[in-house]
Amino acid sequence: MTAEFIVAAHSLAYLNHKGDYCSSEEIAENVCTNPARVRKVMTKLKRAGLVKTHAGFVGGYRLAKPPQTVTLRDVFYAVGKRIVKVTWRSGSPDMDCPIAAGMRPYMDALFDSLDACCAERLAKTTLADIDRALFADKGEA
Repeated sequence: MTAEFIVAAHSLAYLNHKGDYCSSEEIAENVCTNPARVRKVMTKLKRAGLVKTHAGFVGGYRLAKPPQTVTLRDVFYAVGKRIVKVTWRSGSPDMDCPIAAGMRPYMDALFDSLDACCAERLAKTTLADIDRALFADKGEA
């Protein structure tokens, strides 16, 4: 997982709740980050068709799809490629030792399996679910 995923999910939950266009400054204040970071993430979300934009004084970003159709898997794939991101692997396929030669492909398969499990779980949660969970005890939605 990445910080971009957190910014994206938080921003989309906020846009869903607001129901209107919001500036990157307004979103950033709610997310507790800076507007440049929000704009970077929003570019990816727009490319994925999850938000739409409007230029001008009352412009900004708005949710592009109904919240019950946007899953956290959609959000993750918009900002990242892998859930379990590994930047280094041990061993080498060129070594004579079966452990040194076999660990990399074994771990790659394990990480692929973990990615699939996580993606399946993320697919079960929508923006509408988040909204319901956040406002369940507050009497508003």
